[in-house]
Amino acid sequence: MSITSMKRLRLIALAKDRDALLSALLHVGCVELKEPTEYLADESCAALLHRDAAAAADARADITELERALDALAQYAPQKKPLFVQRAVIGEAELLDKSKRDAALEKAAVINGHAKAVAALNAREARVRADQLALRPWSGCDVPLETKGTSRVDLLLGTVPAATDLNALTGAAEESAEAVSVRELSADREQKYLEVLVYRDCRQAALDALRGYGFSFAQLKDLTGTASENIRALDKELEDIASQREAELAAIRAMGGSRDELKTGLDRVRQVLATETAKERLLTGGSILCLDGWASAPEVPELESTLAKFECAYELTEPEEGEYPQVPVQLRNGPLTRPLNMVTDMYSLPAYGSVDPNPLMAPFFILFYGMMMADMGYGIVMMLISAVIMKKAKPNGPTMRYMIPLMGLCGVSTFLWGALTGGFFGDMIPQLISIFDPDSTFAMPCLFSPLDDALMVLIGSLILGVIQIFTGMAVSIYKQIKRGELMAALCNEGAWYAVFLCGGLAALTGQVKLFVILIVVILVLTQGYGKKGIGGKLMGIGGSLYNNITGYFSDILSYSRLMALMLAGAVIAQVFNTLGAITGNVIFFFLISLLGNALNFALNILGCFVHDMRLQCLEFFGRFYEDGGKPFRPLAITTQYVDLKKE
Repeated sequence: MSITSMKRLRLIALAKDRDALLSALLHVGCVELKEPTEYLADESCAALLHRDAAAAADARADITELERALDALAQYAPQKKPLFVQRAVIGEAELLDKSKRDAALEKAAVINGHAKAVAALNAREARVRADQLALRPWSGCDVPLETKGTSRVDLLLGTVPAATDLNALTGAAEESAEAVSVRELSADREQKYLEVLVYRDCRQAALDALRGYGFSFAQLKDLTGTASENIRALDKELEDIASQREAELAAIRAMGGSRDELKTGLDRVRQVLATETAKERLLTGGSILCLDGWASAPEVPELESTLAKFECAYELTEPEEGEYPQVPVQLRNGPLTRPLNMVTDMYSLPAYGSVDPNPLMAPFFILFYGMMMADMGYGIVMMLISAVIMKKAKPNGPTMRYMIPLMGLCGVSTFLWGALTGGFFGDMIPQLISIFDPDSTFAMPCLFSPLDDALMVLIGSLILGVIQIFTGMAVSIYKQIKRGELMAALCNEGAWYAVFLCGGLAALTGQVKLFVILIVVILVLTQGYGKKGIGGKLMGIGGSLYNNITGYFSDILSYSRLMALMLAGAVIAQVFNTLGAITGNVIFFFLISLLGNALNFALNILGCFVHDMRLQCLEFFGRFYEDGGKPFRPLAITTQYVDLKKE
C-alpha cells in the first residue's frame, strides 16, 4: 500500500514494428509515453528525428460520429433505461476487432444521415411555417398577390402600427387623393394590415398621407395567386414534410437495436485513439523509432517479456530525484484503502517519492464518518445501497468505482457507532412502542447517548483529534529522518511531542510546576533551531510559540464537529419521530418518521462527507502531505460501456 515505483523507459525499435509494438504496450497497459520535447529541444536530435505521423484526428472524428449517432437514437428512439445497466463482457481480441469497429461506424453513418435529413426537414418546416405566418394576415385579400392594380387603379398592400386611428388615416388619404379606398384586412397586437385602392394619378399624394401614419409596404416576396391559395399550398408542403420526416424517424427507430453495438464501437474507437495519440509521442528517423516514457515497476517483468518479442534496444532506470516532479504517480492500495483514492483525487495526488496518505487516512476517515452519522438504520441503508450497486451496476467510472465502496465502509462504521449510541433511525423503535403503550419506558440499549452525554462525546472527539494530529506529526518526523534531517525532526514535531507528553503527565501526576519548567526548557532549546544570533533565536522561539499554540489549539478544536454532527443528526431524527408519534396513528407515524429520516439521511450523508474531508485535508494532511503529483496515464485498454474479459 504505497506509491508505485516507476522506471524510466527509453527504447529504440524498428519503424516497421511500430503498430505491433504499440498494440503490445496497449495489452500490457503499464507504460506512459512522454512528450518528446526534451529530445526535440536538442538540436542534434531534432536534426535526425521528428514526430511520427498519426491519425488521431480521424479517430476523434469517428468518436464524434458514434456519439452523434447515439445522441440521435436517444432523441428519436428513446429507450427506457433499467436502474442498473449490465455491461457486456468481451475479450480483448473482440474489442480490438477492426471489422466490428467498421461495422459500427457504418451504422453510425446511416443513423447520422437520417438524423441530418430530419434536421433539414425541421429547418424547412420552420421556414414554411414562417411563410404561412407572414401570409395569414393577408388571407382576407381575394386578389392575386402578383396583381399590382389595373390600368388606372393601383393596389397597395401594407401595414400601420396597431395604435393607428384608421378613421383618421382614411380621412387624410381621401383629402389628399381624388379617389381612394382603405380596407382593414386584419390586425394583431403590433400591426394593422391594410388594402388600399387608389387612382394611379393620385398614388404619390395618397402614399404621402399614408406614410404620415407609419404606412409601410408588405414584404410578400414574388408570390402568385391569392394569400389563401398560397397558404393551402404551404399546408400541402407541411404535410409532405411531415410524411418525409416520419419516414426518416422510422428508419432511425428501426436501428434502435444497434445502440449497444454503437456503444461497444465507441469503446473500440477509443482504443484506436489511445494508440494514435501514443504515435504522436514517438520520434522517428526513417527506419527507426524512439520511445521515452515511464513504466510501472511491478509490471516490468511482463513488459520485458513483451519487448523481448521485438528487435529493439531499451533501458529501464530509476528516476533521479531531480526528475521526481515529472514522474507520474500511481497509488497501489488494498480493498480497504483503495476507496480513499476518491478523497486523494479530489484533493491532489501526492508527489512522487513522498508518502501515500490512503493507508494512514482510511481508519480515521471511516471512523469519523461513522461517528458523525451514528445510526444503525442509516448504516444498514448505506451498506445495502453499496452492495446492490456494486453487484448490479459494477461501477468503473473514475469517481463511482471509489465512492460506492467507500459508502459501504462508512456504512459499517455508521452501524457500529449507532450500536454504541442506540440509534436506529433516531429513536424510532421507542416512539413506535409508545404509540401502543403510552406508559412504556423502553429504550434502546446503548453505551452512551449523544443527547445525554454530549460533554463526554465532545471530549472523545477532541481525543480522537489529538490522536490523528499526533499520527500526522509522526509521519512528518519519519519523512524528515528519512531525508537525513534528524535535528529538524527533533526540534520541530519531536519537541512538541515532548511538550504534549509533559502536559499530560502534569495533569496525571499533579506535578505542574516541574513539568512547566521542563516544557520551558524544551521550547527554549529547540524552537530557535536554524535561526542565527540570539535575536533570531528569540524571534524564532516567540514565533514558534504563537504559531504552534494557536495552530494546535484551533486544529484540535476543529474535531468538535464530530460531536456537533452526531448530536444534530440524533436531534433531527428524534424531532421527526416525535412529530409522528404525536398523531397516535401508526401509518401517520411511519409516513412522518420515514420522510423526516430520509431528509436527515440525505443531509448527513453529504454533510458528514464534507466535514470529514475538511478534517483530513486541513488538519491531517497539513502535517505531512506533499501534493502536486500528476496521475499515471499509461497506454492501456480503457472502456466505458463494456467490461474486458480476463484472459
